[in-house]
Formats: sequence, C-alpha cells, structure tokens
Amino acid sequence: MRNTTSDTPPPDVNLATGTPPQPKESFPVSFWTANLTELFERGAYYAMASFVVLYLGQLGLGDYWPSTLNGILWTLVYFLPILSGTIADQVGFKRSLLAAFVMLSAGYFLMGYPVWFGGEILYDMVSSDVTAGAGVIVPVIIGILVIGMGGSVIKPCISGTVQKTAGARATLAFGIFYMVINIGSLVGRGISYVVRTSYDLSFIFAVAVGCSVVAFFVVLFLYHDTQEDMDARRNRKERRSVSRILLDMVMVLKNTRFALFLVVSSGFFFIYSQVYNVIPLYLKKVVETDPAVDIYTMANPFTIVFFQLLITKLFGKMKPISSIIVGIIIIGASMLVNIIPIYAGGVRLEVWDLLPLGALFATLTVAMIAFGELFTSARTYEYIGALAPKGKEGLFLGYANLPMAIGSLIGGPAGAAIFNEIMCTNAVTLENGLLELDPTWNALGWIVLMGIGLVSALSMWLYNRWLQKQVA
Repeated sequence: MRNTTSDTPPPDVNLATGTPPQPKESFPVSFWTANLTELFERGAYYAMASFVVLYLGQLGLGDYWPSTLNGILWTLVYFLPILSGTIADQVGFKRSLLAAFVMLSAGYFLMGYPVWFGGEILYDMVSSDVTAGAGVIVPVIIGILVIGMGGSVIKPCISGTVQKTAGARATLAFGIFYMVINIGSLVGRGISYVVRTSYDLSFIFAVAVGCSVVAFFVVLFLYHDTQEDMDARRNRKERRSVSRILLDMVMVLKNTRFALFLVVSSGFFFIYSQVYNVIPLYLKKVVETDPAVDIYTMANPFTIVFFQLLITKLFGKMKPISSIIVGIIIIGASMLVNIIPIYAGGVRLEVWDLLPLGALFATLTVAMIAFGELFTSARTYEYIGALAPKGKEGLFLGYANLPMAIGSLIGGPAGAAIFNEIMCTNAVTLENGLLELDPTWNALGWIVLMGIGLVSALSMWLYNRWLQKQVA
C-alpha cells in the first residue's frame, strides 16, 4: 500500500519553525493618508515657491524686501516646528492638520489678494524701487506669517505619523515619504506652470489654495490619529508648556558642540536658499523677460528621484561628516558653473532655440544643489543623533531644522545684496528691460557665493577636527 504521507513540509510552512509564515504587515491607512496629505501640501508650497521673490518684486516691493520676506517665510516654516510640534502632540495631529490647512489656504489667498481683489497690477519687470502701498504690504506680510505658521504644523504631524506607523520598516516608510515629497514638488510646479501661463503670475497662489483645500478634505475624511497617539494623550500626566520648550531650547543651545554645528552647517542652507532668491532674480532681470523658473527648478526633485538610490548605494557607507562636507563642496561648486555662459557667448545665447544659455546653467546649478542635498540632508540627522548626549537624541533631533532656518533668514537679504550690489555693479538697462551685466562683476557675484560654500565646508572640516580632539 502506498504511503500518502510525506516528511517534506508543504511550501507554505516555515522550515525553521514548522509554522506557516506570517504575511508581511502592510502599512496602516493613516500612513497612506499622511503621505497623500503631504503630496498636496508640497504641491501647494512648490506651486508658488519659485516665484515668490519675482511676484513680490513685480508688485513693487523693491530690490530687498522680496528676498527678505521670502527668507522670513522659510525661517518660520523651519523654526516654529519646535513649538508647533509640541502643541500638535497635545491636541492631536488631525486637529492640528485641519487648523494648519485653514491657515495655509488663508495665507495663500492673502498673497494673491492684492491682484485679485485689491486692484493692484503686476509690473512686467521687477522694480528696484518700493512703490507698493498698504494694500500690498499688509496682506502680503499677514499672508507670509500665516503660511509660515501653518507650514510649521504640517512637518511634525506628517513626519510623526510616518514614523509611528512605519513599524519595523522605517527605511522603506521614509523612502516612500521622501518620494511623495518630490512627486508633490513636481506636480505643484507643473500645474503652476500651466495655470500662470494661461492667466497671470498671481494664479500660482490659486493653485496653492486649491491644493491646500484638497489636503484639508483628505485630512477631514480620511486621516485618523493613531491609537498610540490617542492613548498617549489620554495617559499624559503633564503637558509640555511653552516655558518648558524654551528651557529645553536653552539647554540644547548651551551645548557648545551642537550650537557650533548648527552655525557651521547653516552655510549649506544659505547657498540652498539662493535657488529661491538669487537664481529667480538673475533669470528674470538678466537672462529672459519671462523665465520658466518653475520648470527650471524641477531639476531638483527630478535629480533626487532618479539618483537617490544610486547615491545611497555608492556612498552610503561614507562617514556622515565626510558626506556632509562633500555635499557642501558640491553646492558651493554649483554656483561657479554660472560663470561659464558669461564667457561662452553670453547668458542670453539661445540653446537649440529652447532656452537661453544662462537658464540652462541655472538649471544645472539646481541639479547640482540636489546632488549636494543627497549627500547632506539625511546624514545630518545621523550626525546630530551621534552628537547628542545619551538619552537626549530625540530632543536634539527636534532642532535639526535650525540650520535651514538660520541659512534662510540670512540668505534672503544677503542673497539680494550679492545680486544687487555685486552682480549688478556697472549694469546697463537694455530696451527690453533686461540688465546687461559687467562680466567681471557678474562673475564675482557667483564666486562670492561659491566662496561662502567652500568656507562652510572648511569650517565643517575644522569643526570635526576640533570635536575629535574634545572627545579624545
């Protein structure tokens, strides 16, 4: 009689344990709704980010106020999470996100209000003089403050949800999250291009309002706080007060090693902020009368999407500090490439009848900055985690965005000064309104920006040498 049993387990049984394998746990719904929310929020932000300085300049805010206000906006977005993240933990992420998208919608609306309902007009070129009145200045300043506050709430809520719902697959979760950020950036810029070329530049804020409203309803109907968050709020015996936050800030910034790192690493973000300060001004006032800045700056998310895995694979084992220094050198060198078109036929020389040579190299600059970001951003968190005292890693990582805030705050007015006081020295205004720059002064401006990047890289290297001696 044939034996119908077998000593070989069926293919769905784990050989080591003799039990069926457990199916891979999928990410919960909150993870995906958080990512969907982030996609629309990033779409809103990048729909207008590339043109803020030009828009404010065409409204008559002069040479310096547009970049200064843009720097303040970025500073609020990256500094206020220290405070808003704590508030969000206490009232719940869902409520916080709903309030944030109300603020963002109102803020973006106020930015477009002077043109839509205030009877203001956009000048064809960026004016050097401040001609704007209260009808422009008041809604714009309130809009920037409200956008900054709303944006600061989004960051800790979304990244916190991703972290808490990632389970054991944090690397995959944040890889998806990072990809969604860049997809949102591409979508926002693409829609913005279609809308602003069909209507006028103010409608970039209509796109931003639309994306924010959609995100609000995604949160309202689809997003739910995790059970972990609800239990933590229910069982929390002590709320973290504003005074406690300020005391923690003092404690963190009294740590000499960390405070020095924040200052030194802010040089990278000073240069990074020029993608949204100097480069738009240069394109609009020197290269072409109607630059597609939104399309040119798509080089940033495209580069990150296509090269992130390759850079991680090839250079992931590099020491964090070495990777950061390489990233700063790359971002400094990205400024220097803009000298090439100055002496290679001129910045307005057409390339294949598609775009001016200056715009081509500005796009290359944006791509190189993205490479620098790939070497620097993630490794900065790793370095801060190692730098923090034992048991205080979470607290110190909460301040990881401070270099971006410092770099943006200084980079706005300083970038405007480099452009107006160095690059535009001896400039001649052409019939079409563009500036013909003196090649020497033009090149010097880019060299100064590169120099700031190289000094930052050298400072980081010296800082690390000093830190190693302190540890020894």
